[in-house]
Amino acid sequence: MTVMRLHARPTPRQAGFTYVGMVVFVTIIGMVGAATLKVGALLARAEAEHELLAIGAEFGAALASYAQATPPGQPQQPATLEALLRDPRFPTPRRHLRRIFVDPVTGRAEWGLVRAAEGGPITGVYSLSQAKPLKVGNFEARFVNFDNRQHLSEWRFTANMQGPNNGQAPGAAQAAGAQAPVTMFPPPPEPNAPVAAPVEGQAVLREVVPPPSPETPEPEAPEEEEKVEEPAETPAPVEPPPPATQSGV
Repeated sequence: MTVMRLHARPTPRQAGFTYVGMVVFVTIIGMVGAATLKVGALLARAEAEHELLAIGAEFGAALASYAQATPPGQPQQPATLEALLRDPRFPTPRRHLRRIFVDPVTGRAEWGLVRAAEGGPITGVYSLSQAKPLKVGNFEARFVNFDNRQHLSEWRFTANMQGPNNGQAPGAAQAAGAQAPVTMFPPPPEPNAPVAAPVEGQAVLREVVPPPSPETPEPEAPEEEEKVEEPAETPAPVEPPPPATQSGV
C-alpha cells in the first residue's frame, strides 16, 4: 500500500513572520557593518593625526637646524621650503630636510606657511585640512598651544618647539651682550674653623686642595745590640792537705 504525503502550504500569517524576520536580520547586519566602517575610519584618522604630528616635528627640526647653521649676516629663516632641502647660503649646499613630506590628512604635498610678515621668510608650517581633530589633549611638551583646537590647520609647527634656543644661531645670546656665568671658589677654610651653614637655594663650592706629597722619612740609625756579659768563672775550692801523722817516742 503506497502512502502519499502532502506538504502543507504555509499560511499567509506564517509567510508574514518570515518576511519580518528577514528584514530585521538584514537591518542588524547593516548596522554592524556601518559601525565597523565607522570604527575603521576613526582608527585611520587617529593614525593620520599621529603621523601629522611626527611630520610636523620634522619640519620644526629642519627650521631650527637652518637657523642654527646661519652664517653671519644671513637670514635665519628660509624663503621657501625647498631651501631646507638644499641650503643655498653655503658653497656646498647643506640638507636640513630629507624631502617635502605629504600631508597624511589631505594626501597632498602642500602645506600652509607661517611667515613673519606678508611675503617674508618662513617660520613654520601647518596642514591645510579644516577637519576637527580627534586628539584635543595630552600632547607632548614641545607641541605648545595644540590643546582644544577646532581645526587641524591650527596646529602650527615652528622652530620654537625644538628647544630653549628658539631657532637662534649658536652664540647669538653671547653676541647680544649676554655673559657666561662665572664660578667663584671661596678660599679654603682654616683648620678647626667652624663651617658656616649654606644659604637655602645656593650651592656651596669648595676648592679642591690636593693632599700634601708624602715626605721621604730619614733613615733611622741602627740600634746597637746589647752585649750580654758572661758571668766570671768561679775558681774551684782548694782542699787543705791532710794532717801529718806523728810517731810515738
